[in-house]
Amino acid sequence: MFFVVNLQTSFNLKKFVNASLKSAGRVLILTTNWMMNSLRKLVSCVILDLDGTLVNTDGIVSEVLKVYLVKYEKKWDGREAHKIIGKTPIEAAAAIVEDYELPLSKEDLLSEISPMFSDQWCKLKALPGAYRLVKHLRGHGVKMALASNSPRASIETKISYHDTWKESFAAIVAGDEVKAGKPSPEIFLEASKRLNIDPSKCLVIEDSLPGIAAAKAANMEVVAVPSLPKQSHLYTDADEVITSLLDLHPEKWGLPPFEDWIDGTLPLEPWYIGGPVIKGYGRGSKVLGIPTANLSVEGYATVLSENPAGVYFGWAKLSNHGFYKMVMSIGWNPYFNNTEKTIEPWLLHKFDKDFYGEELHLLVVGYIRPEANFPSLESLIAKIHEDGKRAENALELPLYAKYKDEMYFKSIAHGQNSHL
Repeated sequence: MFFVVNLQTSFNLKKFVNASLKSAGRVLILTTNWMMNSLRKLVSCVILDLDGTLVNTDGIVSEVLKVYLVKYEKKWDGREAHKIIGKTPIEAAAAIVEDYELPLSKEDLLSEISPMFSDQWCKLKALPGAYRLVKHLRGHGVKMALASNSPRASIETKISYHDTWKESFAAIVAGDEVKAGKPSPEIFLEASKRLNIDPSKCLVIEDSLPGIAAAKAANMEVVAVPSLPKQSHLYTDADEVITSLLDLHPEKWGLPPFEDWIDGTLPLEPWYIGGPVIKGYGRGSKVLGIPTANLSVEGYATVLSENPAGVYFGWAKLSNHGFYKMVMSIGWNPYFNNTEKTIEPWLLHKFDKDFYGEELHLLVVGYIRPEANFPSLESLIAKIHEDGKRAENALELPLYAKYKDEMYFKSIAHGQNSHL
């Protein structure tokens, strides 16, 4: 006798199949579109990188190097960032000494800048989705390890500023605890050994090319979350490439799915941006037929760097008009290949005339999807309208509707601006 079973996720699949076979001695035919199309491989644990994957180290690295290089009349502009991301500290120091032709050894540079970094780790912020992921996996009993090229002392200091992280990891492997750091597979093999799980059953989440190479050399599955913008085409060795941890779907790997998505939207801790409406690229109305109310990104560099490219939604308030639902994109708009990261909000209302110069306040309350490219202008326009409809419906839900509040707008705007 045959049973036909539809499964929503593959978590505990083995347990289900074994129990069924043992009790009935019958053959199971598992039929589900989700499993056929989405499941990549069943894994048993997750190994996470730290810098650039869980925490926004790159911003602090840039700030420290900007300050340090002034003494040699040099200027850090970030163009060499790809040469140090994912490298061991001594390798990164060597690259900086060579590229900037500094009159000191890599060892001397490292000894001089290490205390500068240590003073800044207290400001280290978790990347979007990091807390959510660690809490989710821990709550479902999924084993986790941390594997970083950073020294052990540095790792301990960084994670000490993030509640529950240290106790969430069953193993932590540092760069100074192995003979060779990434791209050698040693650090990941040591992590799987400490977890007592076969490497082929491990899922690695990494932001750097050396980390991807190390994980694949260790015979592990890899999800890449590139820390540098517009570089996803370089990550062809990864099994999956996502824009941010917000876009991770654990069920693709046989792990418990997130349960916080609501009608195709992900609730976020609200954040604010605002300023006078400026003229943008001129393509919103003319090319897309979708007028956007563009904002200057001046003064919001930190906000832009902290939020991954994608489509968000929330509430807009025009100083002379009132509240409106809005959906907006953050990023480079791949179809038009912007050279700068921009914010392009679309107020979901038909206005009779322009309102350039009017103060626009935006409160972002949710996330819809990552930034994407499209094969045609028509497909881009269709997707934008789909995003708008999704945002419009979601903002009717009490979870999001409650933020349409004058006092809340003022309080969060004041709080966020005081930290800019």
